[in-house]
Amino acid sequence: MNQLPDHGPNPYVVNIEEATLANDNFRITVWTGEKLQLTLMSIPVGGDIGFEVHHDTDQFLRLEQGRGRVQMGSSKDDLTFDEEVSDDWVVLVPKGSWHNVTNIGDEPMKVYSLYAPPHHAYGTVHETQADQDH
Repeated sequence: MNQLPDHGPNPYVVNIEEATLANDNFRITVWTGEKLQLTLMSIPVGGDIGFEVHHDTDQFLRLEQGRGRVQMGSSKDDLTFDEEVSDDWVVLVPKGSWHNVTNIGDEPMKVYSLYAPPHHAYGTVHETQADQDH
């Protein structure tokens, strides 16, 4: 599954484990509503989501496959939180926290993420990490 249309804000159901494991895009929005957004991510071995901060958005990430290193803090230079996660773990990122998740495993890290409120434009597809910068 290389592309799923963004089904929001219509009613929608999905087998989240199957969809997440089948996704090969770095990031794709699956459902965008007024106050919530679902995205899928596939992070290659040694790759990461990229240090970022969401000033008005809380974020929930769940690993369906792989191993990751989670770093968070008040700035890129003050990452006081550093934990390892693996399959079935969740990461909760409070708004205003700088954060990154790095794939430290030996297979692609498959993740789904909920943003509240939405963070990415409706229908966003980033096939690679470099695509998010364009």
